[in-house]
Amino acid sequence: MKFYKRNQTRKINIGGVIIGGGEPIVVQSMTNTNTKNWKATVKQIKQLEAVGCEIVRISLPDMESAYNVSKIKKNIKIPLVADIHFDYKIALEAIKQGIDKLRINPGNIGSKDKVEILAKEAKKAHIPMRVGVNAGSLKEVRNLFDNASRAKALADTAIEYVEVLEKHVFFDIVVSLKASNIDTTVQAYKIFASKRNYPLHLGITESGSIFNGTIKSSVGLGIMLYDEIGDTVRLSLTADPIEEVKVAYSLLQSLELRSSGIEIVSCPTCSRTQIDLIKIVSDMENKVTTIKNLRKLSKPIKVAIMGCVVNGPGEAKAADFGIAGDGKDSGILFKSGEIIGKVKSESWVLKLVSMIKDRLKNSLED
Repeated sequence: MKFYKRNQTRKINIGGVIIGGGEPIVVQSMTNTNTKNWKATVKQIKQLEAVGCEIVRISLPDMESAYNVSKIKKNIKIPLVADIHFDYKIALEAIKQGIDKLRINPGNIGSKDKVEILAKEAKKAHIPMRVGVNAGSLKEVRNLFDNASRAKALADTAIEYVEVLEKHVFFDIVVSLKASNIDTTVQAYKIFASKRNYPLHLGITESGSIFNGTIKSSVGLGIMLYDEIGDTVRLSLTADPIEEVKVAYSLLQSLELRSSGIEIVSCPTCSRTQIDLIKIVSDMENKVTTIKNLRKLSKPIKVAIMGCVVNGPGEAKAADFGIAGDGKDSGILFKSGEIIGKVKSESWVLKLVSMIKDRLKNSLED
């Protein structure tokens, strides 16, 4: 895995999960349930936990939602973050309820004296706070029309609110500077990173659907992560939050920053492919997300699923496990570069999943 060489950011403890200071980049997401329905919210958080979400954020639009924080916390395993807008009193209630972290939006949280009150109470409770600057919430940003000016305005606002917290000797701070424009976002993060060493929460806000949003977020976050900026990520997709986590791990794994435990190599198919490889690979991706403890592996298991004998055998040999279509309704099965048999196409997924589970079991027992 890749190790950072950048200036070390501060380490911040969020409910037992450490971000910053060169620690592994943390994957987080946000529920889209109505927080008033705490049981539905817990159910979704448990689904997120199952696919590797490490920190989860919930929206608290009203006091009734805030009263549910303690109930939700008692029923989940990962740190819980309160997303606060407009009313600082909701944040105060979340602190009383035992929230693990606050996110405030400088664009709508109100006057700075409200932030000072939050800093005082959060410090007493040892709760970190994210200054989450969002281009869509800041009038001074909306009135600017070039990316560089918008980026500077985002960074200046973040620093302004960080200074309010610092004035009250509050340093458990995480910062995000999000816009829906990639260039604006990247420039804003770079400006802030050059001036402060607080851990950075990366994201491209309102990035879009699972298709467009994945591309847009991966480009933006990929630029920053490659430049060694960022300590935690949230992919903002108009989709099931589970997809945000899956995409985040795939992105981080592609940069060798985290491992999802599995790497699937597959071909784009052509007329030589005599099986429904697209469905097989899709089924395989869905199946591996249900395998527990895969992320405990220090190195991902590489699986090649190839449609024909042109590149298939070569890719399959280079993988831990692989199958290459033989031009009929079956494929050649490889393990650690050696041919070990043939498998009918309808059994490819079951066979590979079984082999992965066996490898995982043996690795964890060693």
